[in-house]
Amino acid sequence: MPALTTKALLLDMDGTLVNSDAVVERCWRRWAERHGLDPDEALKVVHGRQGYATMAALLPDRPMEQNYADNRVMLAEETADLDGVVPVPGAPAFMTAIDALPHALVTSADEALTQARMGAAGLRMPTTRVTAERVGASKPDPEGFLKGAAELGFDPADCVVFEDSEAGIQAGRAAGMRVVGVGARAAAFAPDVHVMDLTEIMVEATDEGIRLTFAQ
Repeated sequence: MPALTTKALLLDMDGTLVNSDAVVERCWRRWAERHGLDPDEALKVVHGRQGYATMAALLPDRPMEQNYADNRVMLAEETADLDGVVPVPGAPAFMTAIDALPHALVTSADEALTQARMGAAGLRMPTTRVTAERVGASKPDPEGFLKGAAELGFDPADCVVFEDSEAGIQAGRAAGMRVVGVGARAAAFAPDVHVMDLTEIMVEATDEGIRLTFAQ
């Protein structure tokens, strides 16, 4: 079985620990329809980014101030809608296994949405987390992952990123980190290792750090 050894883990939330696809699809379909866009095409680019960055990609000629305003509305809608938010298979056991190991949550959600979705999925909230308010640039920019590594006290090369989206995988690579792709969406973006869900990962503390073994 393939394995990686690392010092610290940097975890995306949506699509990686929490399955929130139902909410994301509902909210973004409504937004796309209001703006005369094809919802199916819009959904191809929403995952992994902060909302304003998705809006800028879909409506490149629109003033950014309007994207920021719409993003605030979108975050409020997503935070209030928790119907269908569930843990990714294996996420509860995975979070228990890494409880005493260096790890951080690095998400494009803001703090309120992060608290809501982790709570709805019944998952423990990591003490160290980098949410949307704490970065100046959205994934695929590596800022969030670099900040997470720094707060844990590790070099980027000593961290492994867990991600599901193209933007997130690009951000992890740009940060100089190895990437574990989680879920069907991640398979297309050539992560270092791919798993369908977190049931396929075994975590072990060793003298060298953290050993991740993958059932493939």
